[in-house]
Amino acid sequence: MRRLLGFILLAGMAQTVGAQRLLNLDSCRAMALRNNKQMSISRVKQEIAANVRKSARTKYLPHISALGGYEYTSKEVSILNDDQKEALNSMGSNLKNGIVSSVGPYAQILPAALQQRLGTDLTNLASFLDLGGQNIVNAFRTDTRNLWAGAILLTQPVFMGGAIVAMNKLADAGEELAANSAEAKRQATLYHIDQAYWQVVSLRHKQKLAQGYLDLVKKLDGDVQKMIKEGVATRSDGLSVSVKVNEAEMAMLKVSDGLTLSKMLLCQLCGIPVDEQIVLAEEETDNLETVEVTPQADFQQAVENRPELKMLQNMVDMGKQTTNILKAGNLPQVLLTGGYMVSNPNVFNGFEKKFAGVWNVGVLVRVPIWNWGDVAYKVRAAKGATTIATLQKEEAREKIELQVNQSAFQVSEANKKLEMAKASIERANENLRTANLGFSEGVISSTTVMEAQTAWLQAQSQKIDAEIDVKLSQVNLQKALGTLQ
Repeated sequence: MRRLLGFILLAGMAQTVGAQRLLNLDSCRAMALRNNKQMSISRVKQEIAANVRKSARTKYLPHISALGGYEYTSKEVSILNDDQKEALNSMGSNLKNGIVSSVGPYAQILPAALQQRLGTDLTNLASFLDLGGQNIVNAFRTDTRNLWAGAILLTQPVFMGGAIVAMNKLADAGEELAANSAEAKRQATLYHIDQAYWQVVSLRHKQKLAQGYLDLVKKLDGDVQKMIKEGVATRSDGLSVSVKVNEAEMAMLKVSDGLTLSKMLLCQLCGIPVDEQIVLAEEETDNLETVEVTPQADFQQAVENRPELKMLQNMVDMGKQTTNILKAGNLPQVLLTGGYMVSNPNVFNGFEKKFAGVWNVGVLVRVPIWNWGDVAYKVRAAKGATTIATLQKEEAREKIELQVNQSAFQVSEANKKLEMAKASIERANENLRTANLGFSEGVISSTTVMEAQTAWLQAQSQKIDAEIDVKLSQVNLQKALGTLQ
């Protein structure tokens, strides 16, 4: 709700007053969250983690891919050897020669006309058989010098040793880690902007205090100079007061320079030009509104809210899932496969110079047998990393518990200091009033007046510091509890 109010006030409070922009704490926070580069990086990291998680979910689903290729070879695959090709090409001639050599002597007893007819028939038969042999040789030619092939493959994981489940849990933890990191950056940004904001307010109040003190010592210097002319004060008194004037002017210069630099830092954190003139809502108030908060060192609340602890828990969870992924390397893996393959030439109907294909379905099982302990070593290393993350988390819990208790103590001390500073202000004002009255009546020296002015300056400065400490200690406690909004 406070963040939403900040964005609303960004339009309402970030207005131009003359040549200056009026800002309050919520508008500064809103601009810082919008313009901070680390916050932008965190948002991109969250998008990356979300896409990684979505990618991990796809591992449950079947994957389809298409393959295609062409290959030219210098020789073709030959089913028949050269001798077989030669025998088939001259099959008729060899048969004719065999018949002639076998029955030739007996053919002499046949009439001449019959012999001539037999020779013609044998010649025709030989030619026919030679042609048939040549056709057989041509039919067995593969012509595989130009190979075309393509396939569509489908793979569906059935059991991968738990690797896919662990991968998805790892992606979920990674997304949570990115979200917790973004929250940590958000709280850090708010913490730094609060620090810078109240630093500017503190320096502005001290600038007004320094101006008020300078006016006091200048007035005292003028009174002492008049008294010197009248002979009721010494030159030494005048020099002492002049030194105080110089010191007040130097203090005024220092606090003004510090205020300028602090405003530059605040502008940079808000994402606006560092040379832009800004005025903060609490700059001109005489007293800062402080709400006394009863500090509660609720460590359990810090454990539930601190993004740093959540990030370390994410690291522990990611380490465990990494170990599970590595363990899957020693377990069987089962894949369901299917697809359609096509080639040219093909052998599905003899050797044909055209595209033809076939459907296929199968199961692929991979069982690791021996890897020289590679997976076991990786699992031990992953477990070691998880142990380190666990120890870091426990150490962080201890430090956060200390931080919560210290922050609660600081809130209590800041409230006490503010009450003491308010009481000191009353005494310092009365002391300065009495000293000025005594000096005007001539019963108190200028040295006493300067001492009263110095005491007044210290009391006012302590009050400003106490008010700022109350604000900052409350911010520190909220950050320690993880409730900075």
